[in-house]
Formats: sequence, structure tokens, C-alpha cells
Amino acid sequence: MAEVLFYERPVPLNRTAHKDLRIKALQNLKFTHNVHSVPLTSSEFPAAGRDIPILFAGPDIANSGPMALLGLRASENLFVDIDGQWAPGVYIPAFVRRYPFVLAEKPAGTEGDDFTVFLDEAYEGFDDKEGERLFKEDGTETEMLSNAVRFLGEFQQHVARTKQFMDDLRKYELLEPRNIRMERNGNVLNLNGLFVVNEEKLRKLDAETVHRFVADGTMAWIYAHLLSLGNIDRVGQRLAQREEAEAANKTKN
Repeated sequence: MAEVLFYERPVPLNRTAHKDLRIKALQNLKFTHNVHSVPLTSSEFPAAGRDIPILFAGPDIANSGPMALLGLRASENLFVDIDGQWAPGVYIPAFVRRYPFVLAEKPAGTEGDDFTVFLDEAYEGFDDKEGERLFKEDGTETEMLSNAVRFLGEFQQHVARTKQFMDDLRKYELLEPRNIRMERNGNVLNLNGLFVVNEEKLRKLDAETVHRFVADGTMAWIYAHLLSLGNIDRVGQRLAQREEAEAANKTKN
């Protein structure tokens, strides 16, 4: 299963094995502590881009995809505090909000639907005594589970549209490498394997392509991405605040 990140023990949702499982909504997002980026769908760009840098990441352009940059150091999310509280007023990516559920493709040759619902058995909110049931006594889905599965389906549709968006960026060769380099307290932070839209190439697109990009939302997503790059410095400021807090704690101890 690709891109599961904080899913520690993902298993297929099973009406028999999970017939008594209940879920309690946790009031924190501690499970995101150790991720410095998460995948993002193109439809999320306008909302996410107000506060979070949106870049394209991967081993190369052909295998890159959009992501929300949440930190500048490996395994550190600067948008969630020690108590697991997300920064107030900052967009929470759908990739995070769908947890502890996820849709995963079935192995080739397997019968049934192309995707199946998985859940993370390590999720702290699962219990067999407290919380909302996943299944009713007759084995049918509860409203809570139906809503969760519906959200997964909608998310998957946005993933499919994002793939089309990426195909267009590659077709017109709009992506170029971008290295993020910052100096912090004598240490150099380098983030490689990142790509951004080349504005010069964007301006040279023919009128027909520009019209299509405007009509189908592609142009709005591109500019949301470009505008979001100004947030890289703001992430740097968050890192500075985190380092100051760490230094203060060391002094106390």
C-alpha cells in the first residue's frame, strides 16, 4: 500500500473480524507528528495554499505528485504541537482527515471492486466497548461508517483528477526542479527532489491551452501552487519558533 505514512497496521475492513469494533473521535492529531509532508489533491490547492507550501515531490518529474510541505526537518510536522493540536485556522489535508480509514487498490487478479477499505488497527480511537459502532447488529454499515466510506470515495475521485492535472503539467513540460536551502544556527537544511511550475513556460502556452486550463480549473490550481510558495519562509519561521522552544526546555531541564 503506497503512501500510507502514519498507518501502522493497515488491514482490510471485515464485517466479521470488526463486527464489534467501535470508534471514538480523538481530539488530537498526534499521529501526524512524524510526517513533514503529506500528499495533496489538486482540488485542495486553494484552501491549503493560504498557509502551507504546495510543491511536487518525487524521484523525478515523471513520478512526482503534489504534496503539502509541513516541515523542514525529516519526520517533523511543524503544524501540529506537542499535544497533537493542529495550528488554528490552518487547512487540514484530506489525506489526514480520512485517517484511520483508507482506500487501497486490490492486487491484480483479485475478484471484486478495484478498491477495498482498510483501517489502521493501531488507531488509538478504536475500542470494542466505547464509541460509535462500525457495523449494526445485522452486519450492515452504520451511518458513521457509510459517511467515512463516502469520504474515501470522494477523495479517490479527487486523486484521479489530480493524476490528469499532473499529466497536463508533464505534457507541456511545466515542471522544473526546486531545491529548498536554509541555514539554521550554523546548520544547512537542504530539501531535494522537489519541483515547481516554471512561470516562463506557463506564460508561453498557446491560447487554446490557456483557455482549457482556465475552464477546467487547472490554471487556478497552478496559481494556488505558485502563490503558496511564499509560505516556505513562514514554515521557516515555525521552525525557528520550535527551535527556540526546544532550547528553552533544555535550559529548564
